Amino acid sequence: MVDTASAQPYAPPSRPRSSPPPLQRPPSTAVPEHPHPAATLIGSVQRAMRLLESVAEHQYGAPAKQLARETGLALPTAYHLLRTLVHEGYLRRDKGLFFLGEAAERLGSSGAAQKRRSTVADTLAQWRDSIGVPVYYARYHDGEIEIMCVSDTPGNPAVEEWADFRETGHAHAIGQCLLSQLDEDARRDHLDRYPAQAITPYTVRDDHTLLRRLERMRRMDPVVERQEYALGTVCAAIPITVGTTAATMAISLPSHHADRLLPAARQLQNEVGRLLGSLAVSISI
Repeated sequence: MVDTASAQPYAPPSRPRSSPPPLQRPPSTAVPEHPHPAATLIGSVQRAMRLLESVAEHQYGAPAKQLARETGLALPTAYHLLRTLVHEGYLRRDKGLFFLGEAAERLGSSGAAQKRRSTVADTLAQWRDSIGVPVYYARYHDGEIEIMCVSDTPGNPAVEEWADFRETGHAHAIGQCLLSQLDEDARRDHLDRYPAQAITPYTVRDDHTLLRRLERMRRMDPVVERQEYALGTVCAAIPITVGTTAATMAISLPSHHADRLLPAARQLQNEVGRLLGSLAVSISI
């Protein structure tokens, strides 16, 4: 039925069609702008991942037939993928059974280490925000001082490493705290490699003076230094010992806020003590 409500009165009749009908546009063959997600997946990769997951569930290994059955794969397909995974080191084969290989285990250990680092970083960020200071985590590993994580903000920036932290452990709270946890032989070994030297007017000037200071430090007290590493900055470090790992959590403040240093260090120490059990594995990375 044709709508004539808007037609002009007395409109002349239309001429009969004498021209051919308009050409029809062929169907579009262009690729859709947003293909279905399944169209971008690679089936062989999916099948290989299913096999890896299935092998991981069998501590004592599993044969190809069982793995094919569990993953819903045809046996020839499963054999082909299993051989490829063995060749690449993600699986190993022993007496007809398949086990996770070294490459897969490296992936797993890397993921676990990354998770532990993330746990430490998140915890430091919480303490940074609650105490209002930059927070540092460091450890002594293989004879070296290692700064593992720093959490700061533009409003409360961390101390700039203008002199290598590893070589100047005698001059900052982090290094002094770590050295205080070592035995005398380990301290002397460190100072033989990195002797004490003045880097500001307030720095301890020789090994003998530093060793005497370290001997006087009480085990659980915060280690405090004022402008020994960087002028205009004061720092405090909390000793942490997890197993054989000497570690520390530390804070820093501008020297004109030095009155906040010890209260903030005590607050950090309380926070560390409260969470140390859950962080013990993470801080030993």
